[in-house]
Amino acid sequence: MSLTTIARTRRLTAALAVTTALVLGATACGGTTKDDANKEAGSAAAGKADANAATKKGLSIAFLPKQVNNPYFTTSDNGGKKAVEELGSTYKEVGTSSGTDTSGQVSYVNTLTQQQVDGIAVSAQDPGALCTALKQAMKNGVSVVTYDSDTKPDCRNVFVSQASAEDLGRTQVQQMAKQIGNKGEIAILSAAQTATNQNTWIDYMKDELKKPEYKDIKLVTTAYGDDDAQKSFQQTQGLLQEHPKLKGIISPTTVGIKAAAQYLSGSKYKGKVKLTGLGTPNDMRAYVKNGTVDAFELWDPAKLGALAAHTAVALESGQISGKEGQTFKAGDLGEFTIGKDGVVSLGKPTVFDKSNIDNYKF
Repeated sequence: MSLTTIARTRRLTAALAVTTALVLGATACGGTTKDDANKEAGSAAAGKADANAATKKGLSIAFLPKQVNNPYFTTSDNGGKKAVEELGSTYKEVGTSSGTDTSGQVSYVNTLTQQQVDGIAVSAQDPGALCTALKQAMKNGVSVVTYDSDTKPDCRNVFVSQASAEDLGRTQVQQMAKQIGNKGEIAILSAAQTATNQNTWIDYMKDELKKPEYKDIKLVTTAYGDDDAQKSFQQTQGLLQEHPKLKGIISPTTVGIKAAAQYLSGSKYKGKVKLTGLGTPNDMRAYVKNGTVDAFELWDPAKLGALAAHTAVALESGQISGKEGQTFKAGDLGEFTIGKDGVVSLGKPTVFDKSNIDNYKF
């Protein structure tokens, strides 16, 4: 019996455990067979890997974004789709229409596990809510990659980070400080209060603001738009009403920064209250050109999705296990090294302004 057949047989048996307690108990109490030992020898969970192992084809890789029909995730997941198909495997995307439906994300993970997919790439709405379901998926032989927004480290094999969390947090403050002349009140317009990536970046923003050069900048509040365009628009309006001396807004979310730009563009605050954060060039081009926004930043979400796809396939192929120091090749993206806590970083963010925004089409 081939290792692929063994893996799929074990995955089928374990998948039944998601919904059948009796089967779960029987599986847990059973002895280790030769086939089980072979599976464990090639499992990412075992911590063993061979960088020179052949790339498996015919795998099923599922993407579960934080929110479907969100332009950012559409771009990133299309990048993942292209990479998966180029690697000779099958891609699909599932997910909720709300960026805060954690129970919905859990249900999708359970369904994908029961469907015996080989790999799941998920952008987590909450760091802990998915853990039980994802741990069950990994126990069933599914390779789990988080991208864009992480879970707790023990709930996945590898996290594919957009860039260093520290770089992203600090550079957004640096951008804002430059635009307001290092003086004035600022606010943050975030996504959901539970979003892991947002909160990590905000922590670094606050730490950056402690530096002496920012002593005249005051962070007055953090608002949450839940990655909903209308709510983010209303939150922007509320920030300006509640803080009439506000000089700038940092929005580390593509939905939030676009909604804030839309409000500012049609208001008396256009060009007076500065806006920066994380956005896509296609969303922000008009606002940069009409003077609402000076500069903002982001990584290439299509490349992020592609790296998540390559990582999932590398895990399932046994080329990596998620252990620090392991390296793998990700096609045209180059070679990557797994860092502390199983984190792989795409690279430094790009700053977009009038001088370069037309060079980017995403």
